[in-house]
Amino acid sequence: MKIVFLIRTLTFGGAERQLVALAKGLHERGNLVKVVVFYPRGPLETDLEAAGIPVISLDKRGRFDVLPFVWRTAKTLRRESPDIVHGYLGASNLLSLLLRPFHRGKSVWGVRASGMDSNHSDWLDQIDTWLESHLAAFANLIIANSLSGKMNAISMGFPASKTIVIPNGIDTDRFTPDPAGRAAIRAEFGIADNEILIGRVGRIGPQKDYPTFIHAAAIVAKERPDARFVCVGSGPEEQIAELKELASSLPLQERMIWVPARSDMPSLYNAMDLCVSTSAFGEGTPNVVAEAMACGVPCVVTDIGDSAIVVGDVNAVVPAGEPTLIAAKVLERMAMIESGSIDHGALRARIVNSLSMHALVSRSESALQALISGQRGRFRRVRKATT
Repeated sequence: MKIVFLIRTLTFGGAERQLVALAKGLHERGNLVKVVVFYPRGPLETDLEAAGIPVISLDKRGRFDVLPFVWRTAKTLRRESPDIVHGYLGASNLLSLLLRPFHRGKSVWGVRASGMDSNHSDWLDQIDTWLESHLAAFANLIIANSLSGKMNAISMGFPASKTIVIPNGIDTDRFTPDPAGRAAIRAEFGIADNEILIGRVGRIGPQKDYPTFIHAAAIVAKERPDARFVCVGSGPEEQIAELKELASSLPLQERMIWVPARSDMPSLYNAMDLCVSTSAFGEGTPNVVAEAMACGVPCVVTDIGDSAIVVGDVNAVVPAGEPTLIAAKVLERMAMIESGSIDHGALRARIVNSLSMHALVSRSESALQALISGQRGRFRRVRKATT
């Protein structure tokens, strides 16, 4: 198959890393894969180029570079003449469909989130959402990475008959228990062996609800002087400054470590004793939770998206926006860690068995092949197997 993935940029984000993993997996199976980005020089481009996958930049000049950008996209897709144009997120989905007269391939949409909060969306995002809900019926196939994402999409008007679920895949050869990586990061952060490191990983923004994590950390810190905390993620400087000011006011400045997004995530997860996801909305299948568990790290999560499905333990799930309840659950898990009652091997096995990279690539390839061949019966079997 000739497959073109279309995405805004290749930064250190969950959707972006999943695209890179899927593109590499499909490429390794002999498919002709290219990735087209709106904005160039994303840090994940090097991973694709090292794998021999071309990255084509449309060199978008900003938000208001619209008509020239659309024309460049149309020309690029016409030149590539792919069998599949696979969008990742709103604008990419729309372009894969609206420019179908130019590329004449199948339009595949990617749904990477669920229950987005319009209060935290700007007017362009709201227009994208409105257009997607009204044009989804014309897409050839819609792939959600979570059951919650599929159900949310259907509630917005997406056709159930064209919407399937293929969960994220985790590279469990990369995300694996690593004592040496753990020791190196804890030495870098100045974490003693007798201290418990509690982490929050994710893009800095309203969706991930870092304030709730910080308030929960303050509660835990009063109970446990051996607790340390780390926030790993990048975002707008003003939001990071506000979060640091909040942490300082509680006060947590001596107990909290701030780390921007970086490439050595397996070592960072291994340095943690507990990973906490405080997401308030918008999660699909949370990579952070699955990656931490693949490293044998226990997690506490909010009941957003498919987080509870991934963690597989109702006792590790709490309502969103409740720092007191999150803190109580963190303290409970800390006691379990100290007593040795956490089965780290079982945490990893759950991810290996249910969210493998092989399953992601195999299911995606089967769905795309069925779409191209027009084998509706085969497509229905793929859809049934992945819902």
